[in-house]
Amino acid sequence: MSPQPRRPRRCQLSVPGSSEKMMAKAAGLDLDHVFLDLEDAVAPNAKPDARGLVVQAINSLEWQPRTVCVRINDVETEWCHDDIIEVVTGAGAKLDTLMLTKAKRAADVIFVHLMLDQLELKLGLTRRIGIECLIEEVEGMMNVDEIAACSDRLECLVFGMGDYSASQQMQIATVGGSGGYPPDLWHYPRYQMTIACRANGIDPVDGPYANFRNPEAYRKEAERAHALGMAGKWAIHPSQIELANEVFTPSAADVASARAQKAAYDEALAQGIGSINVDGVMVDAASIRIVQNTIDRADLIGI
Repeated sequence: MSPQPRRPRRCQLSVPGSSEKMMAKAAGLDLDHVFLDLEDAVAPNAKPDARGLVVQAINSLEWQPRTVCVRINDVETEWCHDDIIEVVTGAGAKLDTLMLTKAKRAADVIFVHLMLDQLELKLGLTRRIGIECLIEEVEGMMNVDEIAACSDRLECLVFGMGDYSASQQMQIATVGGSGGYPPDLWHYPRYQMTIACRANGIDPVDGPYANFRNPEAYRKEAERAHALGMAGKWAIHPSQIELANEVFTPSAADVASARAQKAAYDEALAQGIGSINVDGVMVDAASIRIVQNTIDRADLIGI
């Protein structure tokens, strides 16, 4: 299990690392997680300059999101090595996590882990930088169990259905869309990745839905991810933040009920009773584990 701090990830907002305006706007948003993108949102000839813009933004802006992350290019590109060195050297003290793209095998993540070991030692950084990792190639999904277990810096895996659909040659029109496949085109990879994450004590996060003018479809995809046990979903536009937060935040009624069941069950255990009725609901050792998940989520969010 990762020794990294647990972080709420109901919504992870993508922001182009080449846009000073968008990064400044994102810094003032109240949400769980923002990642400044050096990969797909930045043209190849703009990547070197974007690193400097990202470093400047991290150091100079007052960031309201709870987690500040930088998405780097994958290890098979010419940019990954310099992404890590320049971002961590320039802004490592204020950086929470790095997000590695297109991981295909555990060795890809270990490469980032070892570079962070060296840079933190060299720079005297006292706060350990976590790793987030995108599963967006068929090779990565085949190796997802190995990847999820490979590094104690690893905090979450993200299902990147855009590149994944291309890797599998899936026939869809919109990133994150269903392509008319009944009932859920993404059920298997979401399920597989979520199991790998939960078995290794890290968070599974659902990827983007590209049509931000279709909030109903975004909500449906978020609800499907939530039902499978995922911790949150990406947003590619600020309009999707509220939707993700609504889906992945337990209701006040559910939290109150969970805490009442837990309190009653703890009292019953102290009396030697292992199964009780709480407001018409049977509560035992198995059901209290489900209840505890709601309590833990509420505590992490702060409600």
